[in-house]
Amino acid sequence: MPRIDIASLPERNTTAYPEPFRRTVAGRFKTALGDAVALSQFGVNLTRIAPGSASSERHWHENEDEFVYVLEGELVLVEDDGETVLKPGDAAAFKAGVANGHHLVNRSDRDALILEVGTRAASEIAHYPDVDLAGVKDEAGFHFSSKSGEPYA
Repeated sequence: MPRIDIASLPERNTTAYPEPFRRTVAGRFKTALGDAVALSQFGVNLTRIAPGSASSERHWHENEDEFVYVLEGELVLVEDDGETVLKPGDAAAFKAGVANGHHLVNRSDRDALILEVGTRAASEIAHYPDVDLAGVKDEAGFHFSSKSGEPYA
């Protein structure tokens, strides 16, 4: 198995979210470990979440499983049934097709670091229960619109 030189990989602060949703993840930085070794069936990211930022808008996936493991810091898992504090050594998982909107929020005063693992489904529909956002993934990638289908400018 090839060793991944994590220190040599770029840390990305990008999102496909349209405005005004980009500010939710303005302090989220991802290092794509799975891409570095061309994994095709699942993605792996080392993700740093700065204070006051979130992992994503609260969402759930129809086709993609998600798993997160907290390495450093403290995050609040916000999901349909409430909130749970996650600390180093804690993990959470979200099965595809289960309508439980979730995201991680950093309400602390220091960065948090998580390992994210998720399915790379060829097609996907992501639901965002708190905001007027809909996500569809096809062969060209993720596309976002309002829930009525209107594109964002």
